Amino acid sequence: MNNFLLYLHKHNKGNEHVVSRCIIALILTASCMTVQGQRNGPLQLADQYFASGEYYTAANLYGQFLHPAKKQKTSGDFPLISKRRRTGITVSNVSAAAVLYKQAGSYRLAHYWKEAEAAYLECYNSSKDQHIDALYWAAVCQRSLGNFAAAGQNLDAYLLSGTNYKAEAQKELATLQFIRQQTTRPDSVLYKLNKLNAGEVNGGGLYAPVHITGNQYLVTSTEPDSTRHEGVNPNRSRIYTATLNGGALENMSPLQLPAGEPLINQGAASLSPDGNRLYFSQWKHDKNGKRSSIYYSVKNAGAWSSPVLLANVNTDGFNSKQPFCTSDGKYLYFASDRPGGAGKFDIWSASLNEDGTAKEAVNAGSGVNGPEDEEAAFLQSSSSTLVFSSNGREGMGGFDLYQASYDGKNWSRPENLGFPVNSARDDVYFYTKENVDLLGNAIFSSDRGNGCCLETYAVSKSRKNNLLSGLIKDCADNLPLSAASVTLTDGSGKEWKTLTDASGAYSFALGTQSGNEYRIRITKDLYRDTATVVISANTDKSDPLIDRIAGSPICAEKIPVFTIKAEDVVTVFFDFDKSILRPAAVSKLDSIYTVMVENPGATIQISGYTDGRGTEAYNKILSDKRARACADYIAGKGIDPTRISFVSFGACCPIEMELINGRDNAEGRSKNRRALINVKK
Repeated sequence: MNNFLLYLHKHNKGNEHVVSRCIIALILTASCMTVQGQRNGPLQLADQYFASGEYYTAANLYGQFLHPAKKQKTSGDFPLISKRRRTGITVSNVSAAAVLYKQAGSYRLAHYWKEAEAAYLECYNSSKDQHIDALYWAAVCQRSLGNFAAAGQNLDAYLLSGTNYKAEAQKELATLQFIRQQTTRPDSVLYKLNKLNAGEVNGGGLYAPVHITGNQYLVTSTEPDSTRHEGVNPNRSRIYTATLNGGALENMSPLQLPAGEPLINQGAASLSPDGNRLYFSQWKHDKNGKRSSIYYSVKNAGAWSSPVLLANVNTDGFNSKQPFCTSDGKYLYFASDRPGGAGKFDIWSASLNEDGTAKEAVNAGSGVNGPEDEEAAFLQSSSSTLVFSSNGREGMGGFDLYQASYDGKNWSRPENLGFPVNSARDDVYFYTKENVDLLGNAIFSSDRGNGCCLETYAVSKSRKNNLLSGLIKDCADNLPLSAASVTLTDGSGKEWKTLTDASGAYSFALGTQSGNEYRIRITKDLYRDTATVVISANTDKSDPLIDRIAGSPICAEKIPVFTIKAEDVVTVFFDFDKSILRPAAVSKLDSIYTVMVENPGATIQISGYTDGRGTEAYNKILSDKRARACADYIAGKGIDPTRISFVSFGACCPIEMELINGRDNAEGRSKNRRALINVKK
């Protein structure tokens, strides 16, 4: 019997999105005895298990009614039919098609989509008039299985005849449209998604990962219960520790918590920052269905205390589950269907006292909560971003993951995390570390795979490329400055260079890096060198692959026109150890050229100098190069070389002191690196 129970469990999808079914009854004969001694058939028992939320058990019992054992005698008021799913035959005024419809619903609620789809389609094809709604539910199953084309066709067909789920069918069509948009997103190339290998984990899935320290995590899965109970699933949901090693969760070991009641399941846990308080869900099934509460345990001398019900977080007669303790240990987020919410399950939070107990819970508000279910909250405190799951918003189907940011007063409008993080099934239990990109290296749970239950996935999203652009203008007339040299430097010293185009525009492809302070330098002949910090005017993030950063316009100041008269002496300056003419020097030499053109008898004498650094021989050569640079420039513009003479003096004759009180005077040295040009009639 236990082997059969294990089989049922392994092929069962649990509550809390993965919980193993806690009560699986073995129906080994055509009917069972009630506690009053009366014999109940599978149909009655199936209805009872369905009502208590044991959908997979109910599906098997409905199947026993539809497929009784051969040569089985009928008994009581429920004669068992022997022909496979023969419609039209009724038992106590219940048709076989109606039972098939119930079985399909049981499979669907247990997330056995293939079995549910097949049962719904068979029910619809055999009894369209009575069970037109089966076509709608078949489409829901097909969407969950990724058969989007068939789902769309059946929804269109249902809307022509069905009425009970008309609004829901239209919403499903909108979901299919959203799926098409998401699965064709060009930025999907930025994502890397893989399922974490966990080996055999008792057939009960692996979900709700949360970080402990280093590469250690808490996860939830199942293990055989130490106490066996007749007719009861021998596996229980438990909290495990595991090591995240690359793409695998290894060394899984049950967390050593004191044993609870025989039918209690534990999971969806969260630790306080110091690791000494554990908050977790405990639940079981009874005649009223599943009941979930939040407990906490304290670590003393390395051992966990007996679980204690967390006051103010739990409410009698209602469910509270999925606790998450914030990284500062000040708040506990959780999901509850308690009164005062916006819908079914809502996100709530409670301040925590120093001893780990909770103050009065507060609803997260209508900005986060809606009319359906919001569950499994996670808060990244460093970015003030809340991630949670919902099945009532625009999404891809089932539970999708959403994010909302807090500005100190209100939550932003929740944003769907999109494909491939979300799928057409359930995506829940998000976790990432503090002070990192939200999707830079995260893990979450999903039942999108071929396994029975929720499994753990890792997702990483590369940052988008950044493109910085801006305009360079003339400070005087505000006209664009073309062919200006633009150099961009980041905080690490990395440089990018370009020239402005005819409209004065420049752009730099910065790759994926962001958040640096950038400095920009503009140089152009006849303009002063301009250096400043880049100020971002705005960032356009509409492109899925590139963030376009617009820098504020920058202006460059033109060097004033230098005019001289005959018999003036003109001084031009040079950079250290250089004989290259600066833009200002060129401007002055152009003015000298103009004077010489206007005065054909004028001549010039050029004297070259250096500062006091370097040897006498070296400075003699350098001063000669500086004098020659001036002479060659003017001669190159067409002035007869015989009208130009030059001489070099090295470090002779400084006009400024290069040492003041024994300290270097850099400004004085710069004025000694010069050439004097004497214009004579």
